[in-house]
Parts: sequence; structure tokens; C-alpha cells
Amino acid sequence: MQQPPPLISYVITAVIVVAMLYFRLRRLRGTRPLRVGTLWIVPAIFLVLTAVTLAQSPPQGLAWLLIVVALAAGSLIGWHRGKAMRIGVDPETHALTQTASPLAIILIFALIGFRMAVRSIAQYEHVSQASLMLITDGLLVLALGLFTVQRLEMFLRAQRLLREAKVASQPA
Repeated sequence: MQQPPPLISYVITAVIVVAMLYFRLRRLRGTRPLRVGTLWIVPAIFLVLTAVTLAQSPPQGLAWLLIVVALAAGSLIGWHRGKAMRIGVDPETHALTQTASPLAIILIFALIGFRMAVRSIAQYEHVSQASLMLITDGLLVLALGLFTVQRLEMFLRAQRLLREAKVASQPA
């Protein structure tokens, strides 16, 4: 069995993650344009990445159940993350804007932390290669569900808000 890394490596990692979280949360104060037409790009990239990964080494038997559960969990998290994003519509120009919620960023960092913990446990507890691949596949599918459903929720809500703004701006 390998020796676990010294405590200092965990402290350094924690400091880096906390610093990244701090600077990312500071940038959340501003709004950015929301381009509804480009919301599909990240899910498409993750879909291709996931399909290639699963095609190279497909899960066997009950492992597919974990994949389905990961997709469902990612979808649920993605829906909540999408709802946490604030979307605004300029009443005059009908330009869409978005403001990320701190909850959305904290959620991503929690998933990164979970992945790091699993990786650390697997490295020092002699977890089989098949188990590591299943964990990696599960996290990849979870990310696919998260990004896809988050953007779907944002797209649907942006379309609804835009329709409402156009109706409200029409003369009575």
C-alpha cells in the first residue's frame, strides 16, 4: 500500500480551490449577455466526449444502472443550477442578460471536490481499474446531464421572458 501524501499537499490544494472560488464569486457581480443561440455548444461537446468515452470501454451489466443514476442526478442538479442563474430582459432592446448565482459556482466546486476525493481514495485504497473507469464514466455522464439540463432550463426561461417582454412592450 502506498503512503498517503503529506497533509501539506491537501492544504495547498484547499488553498488553491478556496482562492479560485473567492475570485470566481467576486466576478459574479456583473451581468453578461445571454446568447440563447449558443447554449447548445457545451452540451454538444460533452455529448461527443461522453459518447466517445463510453464507446471505447462500455459499462457492463449493472454498471449501466450507475450511468443512468448519474445522468438523472446530473439532470436534477443542472435544473436547479439553471434556475439559480438570473436572466434579465432589457424592456427596450429585448436584449437578454445573465447573472450567475453563487450557488451555481459553489455547486461546481463541490463536484470538483468530490472528484478529487474519489481520486485520492482510489489511489491509496487499491481500487480496481474497472471501478475507476466506472467512477470516471459516472462523473462524465453526471456533467453531461448537468450542463445539458442547465442550459435547457435557461433556454426555456429566456424564451418565456423574452415573449413576456415583447407582449408587455406592445401598445395596448
